[in-house]
Amino acid sequence: MRERLPLWLQERCEVRPRAVAAVGVVLLVAVGFAGQQYWSARPRAVTVPAVLAPGAVPAAATASAGAPAAGAGAAGAAGAARIVVDVSGKVRDPGVRRLPAGSRVEDALAAAGGVRPGTDTTGLNRARVLVDGEQVVVGAPAQPPPAAGAGGGSGPGSGLGPGPLSLGSATVAQLDGLPGVGPVLAQHIVDFRTARGGFRSVEELRQVDGIGERRFADLRTLVRP
Repeated sequence: MRERLPLWLQERCEVRPRAVAAVGVVLLVAVGFAGQQYWSARPRAVTVPAVLAPGAVPAAATASAGAPAAGAGAAGAAGAARIVVDVSGKVRDPGVRRLPAGSRVEDALAAAGGVRPGTDTTGLNRARVLVDGEQVVVGAPAQPPPAAGAGGGSGPGSGLGPGPLSLGSATVAQLDGLPGVGPVLAQHIVDFRTARGGFRSVEELRQVDGIGERRFADLRTLVRP
């Protein structure tokens, strides 16, 4: 039967060794690929990580994390600015006190042992921010304003004590005693001081409503922050 077929058909139906080898290689590759896919998709056991109780942190990690924080806190505390104020008057322990920058009159009074019982502090602004070098006088009576027609200066009856008047602690009556400053302008100075938390320099007096360059030139040597 095979001999009766055409020659070209006999060659197509003939199984050659080269073709068998090629088919075998393809089958081996397919079997290997299928085996690799099966091996990679097999179920695997998973280890559950241990649960740490809250706060159970290794000592080494705690020490390494705490050392920089402690160092930064010490550096910040060492670099904190401080001010020096003189607390006098009716307090339990008057004297010079060193306080952190930004402290208020209430902090200075506490550092001086507190106000003595029965002391009138209605004219004392306990919430005012302190400035370096100022004096806080507790229970001192306000000085009366100068008499009409009295000349300026720091003599008796002028409302000024020895030395420049403190803008940070002066009362309205004391400010009224400055040359060219009346009750209205004195109140403006006190309002400005309360809004800004004190005077940090005499130059800030220029910003008060009602004080021009000429009046500031007259006052700059008579006051201090």
